[in-house]
Amino acid sequence: MPADPLAWLVNLEGVPSAYAAARDGIDVLLRDRGLRRTSPDLTAESLLRGAHASAVLEGSASSLDEVRDGSGDAVAQAALRVSTELLSLVPVVNRSPLQALARIHALAGAGSVDDDQLGRPRGEETAERVQGVAQALVARSEVPALLTAAMVHAELLTAAPFASHNGIVARATERLVLAARGVDEKSLVVPEAGHLANRAAYESNLQGYAEGGRAGVHAWALYAAEAFAAGAEASPLKS
Repeated sequence: MPADPLAWLVNLEGVPSAYAAARDGIDVLLRDRGLRRTSPDLTAESLLRGAHASAVLEGSASSLDEVRDGSGDAVAQAALRVSTELLSLVPVVNRSPLQALARIHALAGAGSVDDDQLGRPRGEETAERVQGVAQALVARSEVPALLTAAMVHAELLTAAPFASHNGIVARATERLVLAARGVDEKSLVVPEAGHLANRAAYESNLQGYAEGGRAGVHAWALYAAEAFAAGAEASPLKS
């Protein structure tokens, strides 16, 4: 197993404590409010809320009710397609991350890009960055799973490796990592809603990640820990 390319992040000021607190909050939510009464309906509701939030961040104007009844716009439909199959990719992302990423984009991009563009990086540079994501996902690591999920999200979104829907792919992958790494196996936290609730900070920190070097990555890591906490508050377990 390769060493984790994200390992250096755990030495950044404030990051270990931020992620310990975020994980504790999620664990308390799932233990105290969820595990004894969870159902497939709650998971489906969480995925639906996540699809709506992700679609809005991608430019959709559809409401949650429209996404719920299947009448949302094309962007919302793309996010919804991804959400319905996402958890079936848990064993795939653990075994073959590139295959999982390709499938997520194939679901999101269906009908909007040519078939030969579905699931395929746009060029050599973006393909290398996707390979880096895959390496992080299969690495031997003590990096908190939440931190890995956050970094994979930012890398996929800022690299924009696919011909369309890169934000939807990035946010879906973040949620998938949380399920696959055992943080939230039933996918009851809604990280996409956490990002939507903090949209200005989300977008500015993504820009910082892309352009701000080490300081930008550090800022994104700290932001994302707060977003995960907001995502826990958006869980249907809190309703």
